Amino acid sequence: MINTENPSKEEWGSIARILAEALPFLQQYRGQCFVIKYGGHAMDDNATALRFARDIVLLKQVGIHPVIVHGGGPQIDAFLKKLNIQSTFKNGLRVTDAATMEVVEMVLAGKVNKELVQSISNAGGVAIGLTGKDGNLVRARKITPDGVDLGFVGEPIKINTHILKKILEEDGIPVIAPVGVDENGQTLNINADTLAGAIASALQAVRFMLLTDVAGFLDKNGQLVSEMTVSQTEKAITDGVAKGGMIPKLQTCISAVRSGVKGAVILNGKDPHSVLLELLTPKGNGTLIS
Repeated sequence: MINTENPSKEEWGSIARILAEALPFLQQYRGQCFVIKYGGHAMDDNATALRFARDIVLLKQVGIHPVIVHGGGPQIDAFLKKLNIQSTFKNGLRVTDAATMEVVEMVLAGKVNKELVQSISNAGGVAIGLTGKDGNLVRARKITPDGVDLGFVGEPIKINTHILKKILEEDGIPVIAPVGVDENGQTLNINADTLAGAIASALQAVRFMLLTDVAGFLDKNGQLVSEMTVSQTEKAITDGVAKGGMIPKLQTCISAVRSGVKGAVILNGKDPHSVLLELLTPKGNGTLIS
């Protein structure tokens, strides 16, 4: 493996060859928008966060326009524990009462978002931290899946792409916390995967990249599936091959592709330079759904 932090002369030669091979991909994606969902688990690892920030800045420097939507579940859990606030989940979503919503917004907007913005800024980028409340970026509505009242939990119904496009035009990198507001001004907690997919659809992104803690979608033999069509993805869900938390991720990818996103990718965000490997190598680095 190449030591990208302090390469030797031989390693510089390997890096140069990789960049030469990546040139066609750079030219293909130049000027295009990518929406990347970055999970809270990866943010807990300083080395991973640093690599991610550097990779995002590199994409921007070569003319690709990344938009980041981040999670923050582990950070929210830790803060709720400190305050002795019990947190429960139903249908994979956090039940969010008024006290929990206050903590969710504080942690996502005030801590996690700003730390990620600072990391990207330290790497040489111009990161702009936002929540869905800023500039009416995300209009949302309350959801009650299967009739279950989750409190202040919502889904995006309208994305104000104007503000995002303005930031991208000025060479900025939007970094978005998954909090929205309904028509009455009520703050709502939104699943980060869902919000990222909605933003990718609204921007008609060439790629929606969902960074998680697994390599991608695994078949019934435990082997990574590098590429799937929407119909194949749906079949994997109905046949029971996709299980647990992978199901909503696949469903989010299906929705994004059907809404005009050119391709959606599930990949391991903890793998070194996973975003670059997915974009700039022929075989990619995860599961591409198109």
